[in-house]
Amino acid sequence: MSKSVIHTDRAPKAIGTYSQAVKSGTTVYLSGQIPLVPETMEMVSDDFEAQARQVFENVKAVCEAAGGSTNDLTKVNIFLTDLSNFAKVNEIMSQYFKQPYPARAAIGVKELPKGSQIEIDGIMELPE
Repeated sequence: MSKSVIHTDRAPKAIGTYSQAVKSGTTVYLSGQIPLVPETMEMVSDDFEAQARQVFENVKAVCEAAGGSTNDLTKVNIFLTDLSNFAKVNEIMSQYFKQPYPARAAIGVKELPKGSQIEIDGIMELPE
């Protein structure tokens, strides 16, 4: 099965040796997104809520570039430097997803790239 690279200018460009997403068949593997503003490649803010919203916007943009939407995500991993922000993530996530929600893990980590407080990656299954 062949694979193709997904890219959009509406999400931050890759800052390393990876692609924003890779599609194999009808499955799309999204790389982790942090709260960089695509146009400036700078962190959106130090405020957690602003960072979380920017990450979801970046994930949404990659999903759309792949031909789907956040509702096509089947698995989401959310990495947080402070797990006390978990309730805020749930609140914001509810604005980007409809039921049935994807499978999800929320993982507490020591640090993330560029001092981000949140990073999200996922797996999307496109409609056939």
